[in-house]
Amino acid sequence: MRSFASDNNSGIHPAILKAIQDCNTDHTVGYGDDVYTKRAIELFRQHFGQHTEVFFVFNGTASNTLGLMHATKTFNSVICADTSHVNTDECGAPERIAGIKLIPVPNRNGKIKPADIMPHLEGFGFEHHSQPGAISITQSTEMGTVYKPEEIKELADLAHQNSMLLHIDGSRLANAAVALGLPFKNFTSDCGVDIVSFGGTKNGMMMGEAILFLNQKLAKDFKYIRKQNMQLFSKMRFISAQFIAWFEDELWKKNAQHANSMAQKLAKEIQTIPQIKITVPVEVNGVFAEIPQHWIEPLKKEFFFYTWNHLRNEVRWMCSFDTTDKDIEQFIGLLKKFSHSE
Repeated sequence: MRSFASDNNSGIHPAILKAIQDCNTDHTVGYGDDVYTKRAIELFRQHFGQHTEVFFVFNGTASNTLGLMHATKTFNSVICADTSHVNTDECGAPERIAGIKLIPVPNRNGKIKPADIMPHLEGFGFEHHSQPGAISITQSTEMGTVYKPEEIKELADLAHQNSMLLHIDGSRLANAAVALGLPFKNFTSDCGVDIVSFGGTKNGMMMGEAILFLNQKLAKDFKYIRKQNMQLFSKMRFISAQFIAWFEDELWKKNAQHANSMAQKLAKEIQTIPQIKITVPVEVNGVFAEIPQHWIEPLKKEFFFYTWNHLRNEVRWMCSFDTTDKDIEQFIGLLKKFSHSE
């Protein structure tokens, strides 16, 4: 069954599978002291800066939670968008595991601005209040929008002026890079970002994420935190080899460009259907739209997707590296069939 539910639902890119197979020969040193992991780290440093410290983990929840945990203390608070993944989709892991207090603020098409954060920059030095320790944003956002470099720098400056850190949940950072037409470094390291939770799973990889400490000082002793929290993979070459294939020959860019372009095609076709209203600018690989409530369940039986906001009948349609023109055409045909029957 084809779907527009999530880029997590797609398969593994053949080049990634081949990379896993190709490194599945002989023996190599475990726990990351292998040639594949060294090469993958080198590639990350080429894209984010030679100062970057790289730690591979299994999944995005660990990447977000452990990155924030290591950079903060249990009496710190982390300010984030109310729609952020750390706030809504980590089952409370940042608060349970990291011990931090999340302060969600209302989003504007998925983004937050300094003006949204300023009211929460209080209580510094007051022992009865959690101490603001970090700002966390998502790039691209959960609403499919993208922060421009100047927006990120403004947030980083605000954080640093208040002795705080800026963290990016980058599960779809590749899609954002394509949308911006910029190298990763231009809107991360160059803007003063301290930590990035970097994901490839949503863009053709099988598994594995990376915690990038762009502020090198923050990486001190993190290897012990990773081990204590059960995220040190003994056969790490099988994560590292995926990132090598993903970076080399710019597979990351090709996959993200395709997913983004499929979303643009879907959005363009949707605009011809009067009963559907696109609710958020389509900047990466997701389309958010309000549709008639009685369409939702019948549509899901043909092309599965998720309802984003039940009160508004707002749905989310995600495109992936393997979404095809045929997928779009068939889905649009189905939508038009519903439209004409009204």
